[in-house]
Amino acid sequence: MLRVATEAIARKLGNTLVAPIVPFVPEGDIAPPTGHMKYPGTISVRQATFKALLTDIAESLRAHGFERVILIGDSGGNQTGMKEVAAELMPKWRAAGAGIYFIPEYYSFYDSGELSKWLAGQGIQEVDEGHHDNVAITAMVMAADPNAARVNQRRAKGRLAINGVKLDPVAKTVAVGRRALEYRAEVTVAAIRRAVAASK
Repeated sequence: MLRVATEAIARKLGNTLVAPIVPFVPEGDIAPPTGHMKYPGTISVRQATFKALLTDIAESLRAHGFERVILIGDSGGNQTGMKEVAAELMPKWRAAGAGIYFIPEYYSFYDSGELSKWLAGQGIQEVDEGHHDNVAITAMVMAADPNAARVNQRRAKGRLAINGVKLDPVAKTVAVGRRALEYRAEVTVAAIRRAVAASK
């Protein structure tokens, strides 16, 4: 989903390249396991590892002439590292007329409840069932790749619903997901423009 979202953001910004997505981020302590590391199959990296990787990626892009690097992430575990890397690199980059920006609004759009408010504005009311999921996130995943939401398996088990909201018909949920992706892109682009303007 992040790839589809960043491409929507890039289209709105124009003249923008989407760098490869960093697939491994802090998901909790490795030993003893905390956070998502409590669940089998999770791969985590330490904050120091994540920050070193982001620093090298950002500086590689800068070495190739990129004047602005935007850091966004869709996991709570990677927000701190991105913020710190941007803060550490920005003084040096600014002196060279460039900039690196951490944009928390991409993730906080979900985390702050803004996404749920948007969903309610679409006429969709959900009741939290205590899972790490909501209708809008799954709808965005389905808009990016319906197979990623395991629609057929959920339907076969009678579980094609989240928080009391049915995901069938799939085409309707995908349409909601596309609108959510566009709205999230608009929120993020506005935040990027504010951050760049504030740094001048």
